[in-house]
Amino acid sequence: MSMCLRGLGIARGTLFWSRFHQLAKGGKNFSIVSSPGVGAYLTEQVAQVKRASANRTLHSIHDRTRATIGERSQLKEARRMVVKLGSAVITREDEHGLALGRLASIVEQVAEYHVEGRECIMVTSGAVAFGKQRLTQELLMSMSMRETLTTDHTRQDAGTMVEPRAAAAVGQSGLMSLYDAMFAQYGIKVAQVLVTEPDFYNEETRRNLFSTLSELISLNIVPIINTNDAVMPPMFVVDQEVSGQGKKKGIKIKDNDSLAALLAAEIHADLLILMSDVDGIYNKPPWEAGARLMHTYTSADKNLIKFGQKSKVGTGGMDSKVTAATWALDRGVSVVICNGTQEKAIKLILTGRKVGTFFTESTAEKATPVEHLAEDARTGSRVMQNLSASDRALCVNTLADLLISEQTKILDANKKDLEEAKKSGVAKPLLSRLSLTPAKLESLAVGLKQIADDSHRNVGRVIRRTKLADGLELKQVTVPIGVLLVIFESRPDSLPQVAALAMASGNGLLLKGGKEAAHSNRALMELVKQALGVVGGSKAISLVSTREEIGDLLSMDKHIDLIIPRGSSELVRSIQEQSHHIPVMGHAEGICHVFVDKEANLEKALKIIRDAKCDYPAACNAMETLLIHEDLLEGSFFADVCNMLKREGVKINSGPILNQQLTFGPPQAKSMKHEYGALECTIEVVKDLEAAIDHVHTYGSGHTDVIVTENEKSARYFQSHVDSACVFHNASSRFADGFRFGLGAEVGISTARIHARGPVGVEGLLTTKWILDGVDHAAADFSDGSRKWIHESLPIE
Repeated sequence: MSMCLRGLGIARGTLFWSRFHQLAKGGKNFSIVSSPGVGAYLTEQVAQVKRASANRTLHSIHDRTRATIGERSQLKEARRMVVKLGSAVITREDEHGLALGRLASIVEQVAEYHVEGRECIMVTSGAVAFGKQRLTQELLMSMSMRETLTTDHTRQDAGTMVEPRAAAAVGQSGLMSLYDAMFAQYGIKVAQVLVTEPDFYNEETRRNLFSTLSELISLNIVPIINTNDAVMPPMFVVDQEVSGQGKKKGIKIKDNDSLAALLAAEIHADLLILMSDVDGIYNKPPWEAGARLMHTYTSADKNLIKFGQKSKVGTGGMDSKVTAATWALDRGVSVVICNGTQEKAIKLILTGRKVGTFFTESTAEKATPVEHLAEDARTGSRVMQNLSASDRALCVNTLADLLISEQTKILDANKKDLEEAKKSGVAKPLLSRLSLTPAKLESLAVGLKQIADDSHRNVGRVIRRTKLADGLELKQVTVPIGVLLVIFESRPDSLPQVAALAMASGNGLLLKGGKEAAHSNRALMELVKQALGVVGGSKAISLVSTREEIGDLLSMDKHIDLIIPRGSSELVRSIQEQSHHIPVMGHAEGICHVFVDKEANLEKALKIIRDAKCDYPAACNAMETLLIHEDLLEGSFFADVCNMLKREGVKINSGPILNQQLTFGPPQAKSMKHEYGALECTIEVVKDLEAAIDHVHTYGSGHTDVIVTENEKSARYFQSHVDSACVFHNASSRFADGFRFGLGAEVGISTARIHARGPVGVEGLLTTKWILDGVDHAAADFSDGSRKWIHESLPIE
């Protein structure tokens, strides 16, 4: 709001200002233009309003309601946060100055959250390190030539000659100038607040300190806090009990970790981020064997940790950080200890990603970490791989039998999912995918029996034998890929199918199901564990039921070898875009075509079209585009097709060529590259077989394409020239399915051209390794002529 007070008298101005105060209290912003005669008066009135605003904030700093944060997914709700930067984050690894690029990235993240309305306070280290660098340069420059030549001074030697308090004084001013310049790029003001330990133990200075912080926050200024090391460096003393009792009000301030914890508790912050040079809390020093990052920490974990040495550039070790974090957590502040050198660490934390160690008392976050599940899957895979083929078949058969014998338990769980889905308004096609029935379970069991029967020729199968030389034989054998991550949405029947394929192929498996099928998935997973237990491989397969974001799973390239997404095109495309280091097998879209040739049997064509579109329109192998030879427009076939589809409830769109030929007809499709996944399709006309093939290559997704014709030559030409995973003649596209192909089930359908393609069964989950048997063979034997190459192919055993 803008107001012009030019010519306003003092008396009338007094009346105006009573109204101005009322509006200001309501949160209105003003731009005021006044005449010189009332300038001083207006300035005083504006100052009063600002003071009143600051006082309101001061009173509310201890009264504000904290965000309730017990899980990582709730960190996005943090409105007031303290970010502490350790010396190892601020300074370069070579200890020669500040890490400017890293610091700029952190400032950018803090600035973005500040601009969007969060209250951010920074606690920074680095003044002593920065000051040492600057004073070392001065010291070296001030040495006389004689001193430089006669004394073996190095930069490191000079650094040890610098007095730390002097370095702090010099470095603090430079550090603040740098922060001021960096935040100014985002239009943000910063303020320096230097504190010493006694400031917190003297009631007057303590009150003044938090009054200052309150006013700065109310004025939309980012406070940057540091210990005043030029006056009183932190003291290395043993902490008192962190009970919060006694005249010293709790934690002993000996470094910036404890300072940040105390500030976060006092200002009722929602979140404290302690940034260091390690990824988080490990159960033992990271360089020791068996060290494991603890993504979640509760007070019960205290005795599980063995602390190492302190940072070489800072004053606080990891034990200090844990003490500070647990102290703050005890006072209602959520804490994350993370690696400040990680790119966009603050953003990742606030989006719920599993970065660093999250301090919580929530039991939901204490489920078995997915990294442990992945390690178990790797170990379990090796158990399954070394079983006999009959034992792996026994495992799959046991699961098939359990689907029938435990049918009531499964359907009861599924009923809960369906009830919750209906309440939340889930669409009918998704409800159909979510639903389990006795018939579906029976069909699943039959498919699993097929997998069991075929499992005898999977793992360890010799696919090539070569006699390289006398006594030197090479074999290529099939082996599991390793650990699979299968992400599926609302189809719980996917779980036993994929589990059975993993059992038969000896792979470890992590399953991440949609929340819509949570009850069904848990019930089915119990049966999978029972079946695995029969052969001692219960750890090989696990259901990831914790709240990890998909992004966290996709970053576990040390544990996961292949990702297979099963679900919507949006899910598959998202996984493919996010996974940078783990291969993804699948298809982003299922834009399937049915081409009706001029020599087609039209009754067959109508039957195939109806099945391809209407049998299960949500499936990825359903027809999305119908291509009709232009000669067929002269008869009744076009009308017959449209009438049949309309009777089935299918909405019809026309392609651009067909649309130009019709005076009245279906509306033109918005895109020819669209997967409807519903009772809707596009009809387009093509002039001949070549045009149909060109259309498929231009707009198709390489999934499944069909030709309907009685001309065998045309059919073979179409099948050889169409570059799709599945190409059918006189058969519905709905046959593109692992069970229908006799694979028992499928882990998914792949449109990739490397490794598996089309419906992927057990064979698509195998890779190979080479086994060489010799006597005393050495490569040099073939160089000196004492042995000769043969390279003779041998029959496969």
